[in-house]
Amino acid sequence: MHLKTDELCRVIFTLNGRERSGYAEPRTLLSDFLRHQLGATGTRVGCEHGVCGACTVLVDGRSSRSCLMLAVQAEGKKLQTIESLASADTLNDLQQAFRKHHALQCGFCTAGILMSSTEFLANVPNPTEPQVRDMLSGHLCRCTGYTGIVNAVLEVAEARSHEVSRPSNKQLENNNV
Repeated sequence: MHLKTDELCRVIFTLNGRERSGYAEPRTLLSDFLRHQLGATGTRVGCEHGVCGACTVLVDGRSSRSCLMLAVQAEGKKLQTIESLASADTLNDLQQAFRKHHALQCGFCTAGILMSSTEFLANVPNPTEPQVRDMLSGHLCRCTGYTGIVNAVLEVAEARSHEVSRPSNKQLENNNV
């Protein structure tokens, strides 16, 4: 529900696992609201036309261009930004793979690519190289040449598939009963 206060709308949603709220003009872009109202500055704004992908966040688990979405459209939704990937001072596996494969240079586009890659791997756990390249076609990176990014995503997919196929200690204990 939008509560109108002198042309401002109160917007409430879950951001990175915490309920957050603020006031925004009806025309405020989600990217601006995240950065300026809520301090989620990892979300970058590049082209402001949805072309470059730097502003990509997950909205209810789906990659969305935050520069094409109004803050009021996020009402009641679950949002994830780049800030949600690492825990404390530990990078997640995808971030570590990006570092290992030199999949970033200036870093401006990296947050958006990581968010798209997060959704992609959740939906396509064992991708092929062409599938990864197709997913990346929605992002513009002027620095890396994409090879490092592709290698990082493929490495994480492979590592995660081995984790899934390997039984846990608890599963092994239950089988021995």
